[in-house]
Amino acid sequence: MKRLLTVGAFSLALMAQPVLANDKPGKGVTVRPMLPTQIEEFFQHRILFRALEDLGYTIAQPNEAEYQTIHVAIGAGDADFTAVSWETLHKGFFDEAGGTKVMSRVGNYIAGALQGYLIDKATYDSGVHDLSQLKDPVIAKKFDSDGDGKADLAGCIPGWGCERVIEHELDEYKLRDTVTHNQGSYQAMMADTIARFKTGKPVLYYTWTPYWVSGVLVPGKDVEWLSVPYTSLPDGAKLNTEFNGKNLGFAVDNIGVVARNDFLVKNPAAKKLFEVAKLDINDISAENKLITDGQKTSADIDRHVANWIKANQATYDSWLKSARDAAK
Repeated sequence: MKRLLTVGAFSLALMAQPVLANDKPGKGVTVRPMLPTQIEEFFQHRILFRALEDLGYTIAQPNEAEYQTIHVAIGAGDADFTAVSWETLHKGFFDEAGGTKVMSRVGNYIAGALQGYLIDKATYDSGVHDLSQLKDPVIAKKFDSDGDGKADLAGCIPGWGCERVIEHELDEYKLRDTVTHNQGSYQAMMADTIARFKTGKPVLYYTWTPYWVSGVLVPGKDVEWLSVPYTSLPDGAKLNTEFNGKNLGFAVDNIGVVARNDFLVKNPAAKKLFEVAKLDINDISAENKLITDGQKTSADIDRHVANWIKANQATYDSWLKSARDAAK
């Protein structure tokens, strides 16, 4: 009887081993992520970090860079993945860094990202609805903050991708004589823009969603999206730039994972995770607002991640199950 019990216990242990191994298919593998420098984009990455860790992977200390450099690093083999590649906006960066020969876009993590130009609602309601109206020096002067008579556009930092579109459109819509594209620190420019708005002065700025700015200057309440007269994108790209009946001048975009092909081949669990993970864009904007309100330490962001997982536990668990099944 004792021998039978011993054999039975041994058999059960053997049966349990594949289950336990499959529970942590990434055990022994270190993943090298690449992040942007913007704290507002840490949240979506750390959700994936938690999932990867639950699958057994070890997360290396992430490196940070601007978007063009992120793609270069992945293409060169200095990082394994990022979760902040815009499908359309960053296509040039993706292609220039080696494209599909060395890396792949995986899944559709965040859908429906917007970009465009906004002005204060008071000026919009007075009849300024289209960016091309800024060709009129009288209208442009409303947004002059430095006294040179030209509209000051709080714009896009070089290396983000949006600067290519803005620079192209300023030429295409003949706005060079009346509009200045300011490209300093975006956070500092937006602090000045918000302060100007609070004093009742007209404002003109570029922004995107998901981002905290639209939680402070709320479209439809405080500000309005401007339309452009027609679609004209760099390199003649033909893309959907329509949102709620307006031509925003930027493609309605998706944000997702770009990962090295060799990493994906060797790690089917991670690949499947990247394929099935989806995050509501409004959840990111809400988390970004918490950062703006002062919850901006690393511990704060980890808490935001934990709270999101708890509130979406069934969804999160389904990601892990799919990833583990892919590793069988």
